[in-house]
Amino acid sequence: MSRLGVPRDELAMYTCLAEHESGFRTDVVGPPNPNGTNDYGIFQINDYYWCAPPNGHFSYNQCHDTCDSLLTDDIERIVRCAELVKKMQGFTAWSTYHFCSGTRADEIDHCF
Repeated sequence: MSRLGVPRDELAMYTCLAEHESGFRTDVVGPPNPNGTNDYGIFQINDYYWCAPPNGHFSYNQCHDTCDSLLTDDIERIVRCAELVKKMQGFTAWSTYHFCSGTRADEIDHCF
């Protein structure tokens, strides 16, 4: 994520979200949500707002991408989409944010 330009002070938060949303797995499609939508990839991006689902259901597709394209080990597309989610709704858009809200930027300094 650092090589993709994610600000260093946000890396720990994105890392924590990835851990709690998908267990760092890039190929995860979450079970249907109560409204019938699904969440995709390492950051569990929702198909109603952010990506075009493979079933053809309506989506606002704010990331201008297919949900299937977010299910890859090449995380550039999903990182760009997650950055847009964060820009528009903040980190609280993720249901697992409460696990990460105390995350400090320096917690991943040992990675650099």
